[in-house]
Amino acid sequence: MKIHFVFFLVASVALFSCQNKNYYSLEDFSKVKKIDSHYHIYTDDENSVEQAKKDNFRLLNINTYSGGCERVVEAHQWLKTLKQTYPETTEFTTTFCLDGWDEPGWVENTISWIDQCVADGAIAVKVWKNIGMEFRDKDSLLIMIDDPQFDPVFKHLADNGIPLVGHLGEPKNCWLPLEEMTTKNDSNYFANNPQYHMYLHPEFPSYEEQMAARDRMLEKHPDLIFIGCHLASLEWSVDEMASFLDRFPNASMDMAARMGQLFYQTVENREKVREFFINYQDRLMYGTDIIDRGQDKVAFQNRMHQTWLNDWEYLATDNKMTSSLIDGEFRGLKLPKEVVDKIYATNVQNWYMFK
Repeated sequence: MKIHFVFFLVASVALFSCQNKNYYSLEDFSKVKKIDSHYHIYTDDENSVEQAKKDNFRLLNINTYSGGCERVVEAHQWLKTLKQTYPETTEFTTTFCLDGWDEPGWVENTISWIDQCVADGAIAVKVWKNIGMEFRDKDSLLIMIDDPQFDPVFKHLADNGIPLVGHLGEPKNCWLPLEEMTTKNDSNYFANNPQYHMYLHPEFPSYEEQMAARDRMLEKHPDLIFIGCHLASLEWSVDEMASFLDRFPNASMDMAARMGQLFYQTVENREKVREFFINYQDRLMYGTDIIDRGQDKVAFQNRMHQTWLNDWEYLATDNKMTSSLIDGEFRGLKLPKEVVDKIYATNVQNWYMFK
């Protein structure tokens, strides 16, 4: 009996050790090379780069057409210089403006701007939610992402293998009253940004219309590489995300600023969320949507670190967790190492085509 017990004990220890090799721990966080695939730097300060190096992160900085065209150009120069200064730590995208939309030459000028930015080092092009929620043409008609005038631009991207990064629409919560929203990250954001709280603006397209316009655009451009920001605005349902990815094989998505929605679904059905991550492990990318505007260095770097560490705990371990983004307790997904590596690095490099 003693021999059998010892054999069982040794076998159990060996099995446990083998299983542990398939997963990361919280202590592995700083040891693993990672990429934040959705980051924003709008400052000359180097606080983000400094903390990224400490936490073994590379930053993909997303330029966004918000705040006017002059801001887009200024941000491009910052990001270009940042990439030249820290080529091993930073990458960046460009975006384009809608200034002159109704004038002859908008398409040609936009393509020329994109080509210049790519030559400067940009690896993708971003479109933002103000398409569909803000800009109107000379006849006061809202410009949607499937407008035919975009077609030559998107064809140019597809023909040249330049990915399109799309924040189109908003979380489904956006069309609900604040008190009915499922996550605090949404209710807090829309309380502070009522201009984008579509519940208050029924004159704008519905959530379903926003998603349909995006899908029509993708149907017109099947060869276009598309990265859907913020879980492609399908954050409320892993089933909807799966259907979208099945429908559009050239599409992927990042999870920036939508961890709360993942936590919420994990409370309800952890295994379903985990299965989604494993089934679509080649199509998902980690990102945060952190914005660096030159804030207080210590506080900002602490926030960066804690955000990254908390998300790592959720994806890499099965620890019991709580979050300020939702009510309730949940367990981390404890994804296998190969899945974590894809989400944090390999997928970003593959979809954005950089090393």
